[in-house]
Amino acid sequence: MIAEIIQDAFFAAIASVGFAAISHPPKRVYLYCALIAAIGHSVRFVLMGGNPVSMHIVPASLLASFVVGTLAVLFSPLSRTPAETCLYPSLLPMIPGVYAYRSFGGLAMCILGKNEEQFDHYFYLFASNGLTCLFILAAMVIGATLPIFIFKKISFQATR
Repeated sequence: MIAEIIQDAFFAAIASVGFAAISHPPKRVYLYCALIAAIGHSVRFVLMGGNPVSMHIVPASLLASFVVGTLAVLFSPLSRTPAETCLYPSLLPMIPGVYAYRSFGGLAMCILGKNEEQFDHYFYLFASNGLTCLFILAAMVIGATLPIFIFKKISFQATR
């Protein structure tokens, strides 16, 4: 289990650095983005993991994105950048791409279905995956923005 958590953290860190590189932040921010993404994605991985704690992906994403938002706010004075500079690249590895892909795949198959039974099955897949994707995204937005409002003094310190 520990090896899986470390692997999950490692790949989340790499993805966040890639996402951060797109927006050209100062080089000192890359390390913070990688660290925050690794911790946040690992929190979600552990919460969904199984034995003692087994959460659905939606509440796990809410809690993990709250951790990501809190860390971004707390690290913003250290990185001398606004919290959002570290927040968004660190949050992007948790975007539910598989659910979005399966949702649109279900929609395409729904349209191409030959009978009502196939249509119903693929519409169910479209709706299930689409709603899961939508709720994960909403949970991530709520979880990531709450720390910015909770820690308002720290959060806006870098922008003054």
